[in-house]
Amino acid sequence: MNEIHVIAISGLSVLIWLSLLFARGGFWRADQRLGRAGELVNWPDVVAVIPARNEAETIDQTVSSLLEQDYPGEFRVVVVDDNSTDGTAAAAGQSFRLDVISGQPLEAGWTGKLWAVKQGLEAAEEFAADAEYVLLTDADITHDSANLRELVFKASKEDFHLVSLMVKLRCQSFWERLLIPAFVFFFQKLYPFRWVNTSANRMAAAAGGCMLIRLDTLRRAGGVEMIRDRLIDDCALGTLIKAKGAIWLGLAGQTFSSRSYDQLSEIWNMVARTAFVQLDHSVLNLSGTVMAMIVIYLTHASTRYVAKFRFLFQPVRNWQAKIFQERRIKHLAHVSGAGIRQYCNNGVSGAHVLCHTDICHTPAPRCRNTQTISHP
Repeated sequence: MNEIHVIAISGLSVLIWLSLLFARGGFWRADQRLGRAGELVNWPDVVAVIPARNEAETIDQTVSSLLEQDYPGEFRVVVVDDNSTDGTAAAAGQSFRLDVISGQPLEAGWTGKLWAVKQGLEAAEEFAADAEYVLLTDADITHDSANLRELVFKASKEDFHLVSLMVKLRCQSFWERLLIPAFVFFFQKLYPFRWVNTSANRMAAAAGGCMLIRLDTLRRAGGVEMIRDRLIDDCALGTLIKAKGAIWLGLAGQTFSSRSYDQLSEIWNMVARTAFVQLDHSVLNLSGTVMAMIVIYLTHASTRYVAKFRFLFQPVRNWQAKIFQERRIKHLAHVSGAGIRQYCNNGVSGAHVLCHTDICHTPAPRCRNTQTISHP
């Protein structure tokens, strides 16, 4: 890699970083957060729907955190036991505000989670007919006691049709500490929260672990049936709702996920099952993304490496120069009609000297039987 290439690639990297800093919604600030809830004259009824499949280890903590919410209005919880085999339904517990239903076999054309959500929404119409909002959450989320109050206050006061939080992910194991922060960082870069939260911007997204949705808006949008086959259901739902009204996405303060990712393969599978979908199943998009990441994150290190160890590449550069020289000699010999000759640079005005010797390594004044010609 010569110096021109290094400068060009470094310049491109600088331009990309400047665009990320100043033209990507300030995603790196991570400043989109819920404030404390104030008071409302009337707190609307809310129902939570939790799709759960083999979540016996975490479902009890999730349900308990919801039933202990400091929420002034009516609030019920519906758990959809999606054909679990580990006793998830029993682990969910019992309460007069909790309804646990058994999920039906998966219908064709639906993803498993959205099929469970659909059944939960249907049950909610029966158990919480007056609910104005539905809280869609996962079976491994522990909600801060003020979470629901803050979500509803944000939606009611600022007229948002969807309010979603990216909950804190577990960061305890080596692989979690290494990769989970990067995962959150890239999610914010891919979906800048400020853009999502601006009605004039078409960017839409949501975080599936915690989504408060206005039920009448969901119905007007056609319900989850409209996105029944989407693997990235949260962002698809965000797009669906934003077409009908403003949405908001932020980072959670105290609400967190208790799901562990102790092995690299677990994080790999979490990302891999959705990343290719985000790239529209395009190998070309994947290749372009990888190349862009190399330019953005490895250019500085690679150029410093080349500059520091470029002496290692000198033999290659010498070989390239020799090949060029030999080709140039043959061309000049052919043009002059003097047979096979070698030439050397006489160091004056870029002229070249043709020598009748086999190899001319000596300076031009010492060459005998020479003929000076200019560059063609």
